[in-house]
Amino acid sequence: MQVILLERVEKLGQMGQVVNVKAGYARNYLLPKKKALRATKQNISFFENKRVEFEANNLNRKSEAQVVADKMEGVMISLIRQASEMGNLYGSVRPADVAQCLGEAGFKVSRSQIQIETPIKFLGMYQVRVLLHPEISVYVKVNVAQSEEEAAVQAAGGKTTGEESSASPITEEAPAYKKNASPRKSTDSPKRTRAKKGDNANIDDEAPSEE
Repeated sequence: MQVILLERVEKLGQMGQVVNVKAGYARNYLLPKKKALRATKQNISFFENKRVEFEANNLNRKSEAQVVADKMEGVMISLIRQASEMGNLYGSVRPADVAQCLGEAGFKVSRSQIQIETPIKFLGMYQVRVLLHPEISVYVKVNVAQSEEEAAVQAAGGKTTGEESSASPITEEAPAYKKNASPRKSTDSPKRTRAKKGDNANIDDEAPSEE
């Protein structure tokens, strides 16, 4: 399906562009969110007549988003969660959880504006992207701990995890374990001898170690 974008859509195009998208994506997201119109001759003509108005509205919203982004820069929120001894959360952190905490901190955002590409399933510090406008985004720190005291300790450490576009759990590198070698028979002689032909004794060749 061809649509004309009424605003910039990330990874899709800029305002005024006619792009091809899947019909489901258009019907379920772009059209109901008023981010695009079907690319009919009538709608394209409508956009061209209203282009100046659309651009002015976009500029105002962008300026407002930049003000919020400046205030949100460096904000840290704490989420208290139950977890196992290994730090695995009993239920991952959802965008709605982050949006609620930001709301309590005085920032009104919806869960659709919270960009968590990789689920947060472990205790730790994370960077989460908040999309305030198609052209403005900001990263906030999310401190996931089992108690306020633990959150304070993590915050003091100042360690964060996750790439700019996603949040990834902190995982410790598991120690490397080698397979137990089969037990060797004790021998009085420190030297290894070869069995002569006709002997019934079997000597197992030592398997090469895997790297």
